[in-house]
Amino acid sequence: MSIEQAIQPKASLQPRSVEGRFRNIKTGILLLGYAVFFLLPWIRWERAVGPDQAILFDIPGRRYYMFDLVMHAQDIFWLTALLFLAAVLLFFVTTLFGRVFCGYFCFQTLWTDAFRWIERWVQGDRVARLRLDKQPWNTEKIRKVGLTHALWLLLAMWTGLSFGLYWGDAFELTAGFFTGTAPTALYGTVIILTLTTYLTAGWAKEYVCLHMCPYSRFQSVMFDQDTMIVSYDMNRGEGTTGRVKPVKELRDQAFRQEKGHGDCVDCGLCVQVCPTGIDIRDGLQISCIHCALCIDACDGIMDKQGWKRGLIRYTSEHALEGKKTKILKLRTVGYGLATLFATIYLVWSIASSKQLEVTAVQIRSPLYVTLSDGRIQNSYEVKINNKTMEAARYTLVIEGLPNAEMDLQINDLSVKPDSTLRVLAKVRYTMQPGEAGKNHDFQFRLTPLEGKVVEPVIVPSHFMTP
Repeated sequence: MSIEQAIQPKASLQPRSVEGRFRNIKTGILLLGYAVFFLLPWIRWERAVGPDQAILFDIPGRRYYMFDLVMHAQDIFWLTALLFLAAVLLFFVTTLFGRVFCGYFCFQTLWTDAFRWIERWVQGDRVARLRLDKQPWNTEKIRKVGLTHALWLLLAMWTGLSFGLYWGDAFELTAGFFTGTAPTALYGTVIILTLTTYLTAGWAKEYVCLHMCPYSRFQSVMFDQDTMIVSYDMNRGEGTTGRVKPVKELRDQAFRQEKGHGDCVDCGLCVQVCPTGIDIRDGLQISCIHCALCIDACDGIMDKQGWKRGLIRYTSEHALEGKKTKILKLRTVGYGLATLFATIYLVWSIASSKQLEVTAVQIRSPLYVTLSDGRIQNSYEVKINNKTMEAARYTLVIEGLPNAEMDLQINDLSVKPDSTLRVLAKVRYTMQPGEAGKNHDFQFRLTPLEGKVVEPVIVPSHFMTP
């Protein structure tokens, strides 16, 4: 039996740095993403009740605070809508523009970019790093490699700690973390995220995209010949006799075309800048994350030669063949409508969420009680959930059940901001002749007397008789 290795071991890639419009876009997204992730827990937000942190997952209080929006445990369906929206949006964007999520927004891409920036800052650009890899272990190599890994671990630890700050007060948790008084869960979270971030962004790097990420495996079902992807113009680059370096008279584009040579000067920069180490000239590959750094590298060479840009560019296979690219198709329209409807539903459900929720649950042990005066009593637990940030007061009455009266456990139905009140309500009903075995439908009516909500709430219920 022969054994074939699916993953060939090799040294980690050392991509070359490049300047250009797509590199600037990637850097801008990276800085914005880092600013949002690392700074949000420190933003204060004043509330009438609750923590003064802008973004906070309050697990003990079963609340999620996002600026002025307060989400409760019963609002979990918003998360379902958000996940569905994220999925269809990803499919929609991929259908149109390929794996731009991988190239610009994926956490692995953002953190690997930052780790490689640290590596380049400490050890130098590609040539210097390759030379450092080959030289024996001496003082210089130990110092540079050690400083690189120390900064990687520092950024990884900062990442883990910042994630933990979303689950409690940032200032208190940070102080407790460094004084040894923080919750055990925070230390565990920081350790796990530090190790995983350090290993994936510092050691695994492109192997995560090449062999671990499942997205590249099913992207083909969302691609077609009209998808805008990073592509090499084979006809222009190869000509009829292939690519050749621009030496002597071959620097002249007209002479090259006369000899049948393409515009590709075979400089290899598109390969050197690729974060996954592929050659885009070999066509669409599963490892391409569509970061477009090869476009920046190629455009720079074309500018230096004085030739037209676009030898490598975002385009579709149909466009490369001289055909028209079709954007409005059943698949793109379907994904687009699903994205639109999911967005509208999520916004509508949040905007129209009830600020006052009332439930009345009948206590079924026992279902009813026959009192000494012959009346029938049913007991109910009425739950009043005031989701506003203002204190409120209510009155509770019953409707639709003649010859009945209600006795409340407490008469003052005052509820604090963003709080819940549970009250026991006993409904006593005088049965009329011939009513044996006949149950009755009625309703509770909760009327606000004070507070933000002014509309009464009706809760249907059921009265049980012998």
